[in-house]
Amino acid sequence: MTGVTLISTGGTIASRHSEDEGAVVAGLGGSALLAALHDPLDGIEVRVVEFRELNSFALTLGDAQELVATIRAELDRPDCAGVVVTHGTDTMEESAYLADILVAGDKPIVFTGAQRHAGDPDSDGPRNIADAVRVAAAPQARGIGAVILFEGEIHAARDVTKAHTSRTDTFRSPGAGKIGEVDLGEVHLYRHPGARRVVAGAGLAEGVELLKLGLGATPALLEFCAQSGAPGIVIEGFGRGNAPRGFAPVVARLTQAGVPVLLASRCFEGRTRAVYGADSGGTTLVEAGALMTGTLTGLKARLLLAALLGQGAGQGEIAAALARA
Repeated sequence: MTGVTLISTGGTIASRHSEDEGAVVAGLGGSALLAALHDPLDGIEVRVVEFRELNSFALTLGDAQELVATIRAELDRPDCAGVVVTHGTDTMEESAYLADILVAGDKPIVFTGAQRHAGDPDSDGPRNIADAVRVAAAPQARGIGAVILFEGEIHAARDVTKAHTSRTDTFRSPGAGKIGEVDLGEVHLYRHPGARRVVAGAGLAEGVELLKLGLGATPALLEFCAQSGAPGIVIEGFGRGNAPRGFAPVVARLTQAGVPVLLASRCFEGRTRAVYGADSGGTTLVEAGALMTGTLTGLKARLLLAALLGQGAGQGEIAAALARA
């Protein structure tokens, strides 16, 4: 018998429509979710840990750190082959990425959820949970790190994003694709997501900000973040990693003051690269001290920076970590 732990955190998968609230509200625990499965999980014993009953848009970085600690404790159990986390879809990719960079070891961590709430007669939750448990229990899944299982597809935490507000196949990995799938209860892995970069023993620095740029944006918000005491800032810029005029001088002041500034792209695919000069192009921003994030999205770069700052990393260590991210 293979042991798997299911950690429930709330989300749509654990929600029903409330007449009192007039809205969909989280309130079901992991035991109730497990009892609602349609498929038998032959040969797998599931242990349930009730963590939270919150929609994922209400989770904090503190909650995420506690969740990571809970995952780590369950994986340390000798009778646990892997962990499944039921989670709201809004911030699932962020919690999954934190688990990927903060939890060492080769036991799989499988996040899943639902786009249709538990009271919906066509809820996708039970099927997703059953498939996620199968992945967590599969010997071939060892070493894949944290993943998201949705609509039968397995996506690496580093690459995956929520791409649609309501469709049940919402999770995609732009530029990378899924790493496997569950087909009629069988787990198939087609590629390995690559070497994991674990930030050992890290907490998460609070207050790291993410700014997304648009045409004609000014550095006023960047200035405000600095004045508010942000320990680090991620700019989601244009194309290869460019910004409107006026950003480079502010970035230079920040980096000279010891505040790391990371530069991601708002594009869905491709790498950042210092190609364009002048007027806060990528080369100008790098000369001002900004660090480019490669293919790492702004959302994920913010979390990596928070983890690195949480362990006291300096500019050189952050640059090295981004080169390996």
